[in-house]
Amino acid sequence: MIKEYGMTLNGRIAIVTGAGGGLGRCHALMLARLGARVAVNDMNGESAERVAEEIRGQGGEAIGIAASVTDEGQVAAMVEQVMTAWGRVDILINNAGFLRDKSFAKMDLADFRSIIDVHLMGAAICTKAVWEIMRQQNHGRIVMTTSSSGLYGNFGQSNYGAAKMALVGLMQTLSIEGAKQNIKVNCLAPTAATQMTDGVLAPDVLARLAPELVSNGLLALVGDDAPTRAILCAGAGHFARAHVTLTEGIQIGGGEDAPGRVIAAWEQIGDRSGEIVPNYGFTQFERELASVEQDSAAMAAAK
Repeated sequence: MIKEYGMTLNGRIAIVTGAGGGLGRCHALMLARLGARVAVNDMNGESAERVAEEIRGQGGEAIGIAASVTDEGQVAAMVEQVMTAWGRVDILINNAGFLRDKSFAKMDLADFRSIIDVHLMGAAICTKAVWEIMRQQNHGRIVMTTSSSGLYGNFGQSNYGAAKMALVGLMQTLSIEGAKQNIKVNCLAPTAATQMTDGVLAPDVLARLAPELVSNGLLALVGDDAPTRAILCAGAGHFARAHVTLTEGIQIGGGEDAPGRVIAAWEQIGDRSGEIVPNYGFTQFERELASVEQDSAAMAAAK
């Protein structure tokens, strides 16, 4: 049935971080089911090897590797082990993470920094370790794990939300930089019942949020026909896409009354009827410059 919707991942090599349990384990199992050989990473080596053995027991190929995503040396050694075993890295799923939830007023900076270090810097370290490999082989698929907490905010998750939205920014830029080398970079925003959500959601809700249902979206993000710069939201078998958009806006110009005119035009500035999804960050500058030029031309014509 999978072949009816596109290629499988036969011959592809994947690394999944934080895959000793929960969502990462489901990701690893799904990738193996689709035909990939999988490096199962976790800080806990026994957990990583247990999932790798589970994959091998189902007829797949997998190795378990203990490494912290925040340790550049350990990540480099992990990638070297994968290259020695299989000779390439096609897919990286940046999944490793944890929670330290508190309101910002009660959160100390150590808890803020620890989340940034694992979620954002961990993803950057792992991505950097495979980036040149993917460039040289002219193929790569990278998935950053973002969250609705980053996209839209959640009370008590300022650290987590900041890290998760930062991963969207990282994805946006890397998708541009990797385009010529066929490196596709996307984000997955999961809602799933894992150790991270214990005590956060009610038991009856958790029962409907099997992590396996999120992993069904992986083929779309890492297959040969994968898009790039997509944000796929997944949970309970439901899939949607999020976008960072830019409204058409209006030209306000300068002058002493400009601050007041911004307030007066607030609704028009935010009118979403003509919004776009920019192809790159300079789209904002290009639109602003065009607006100034149009305004100047209109003023000249009126004279």
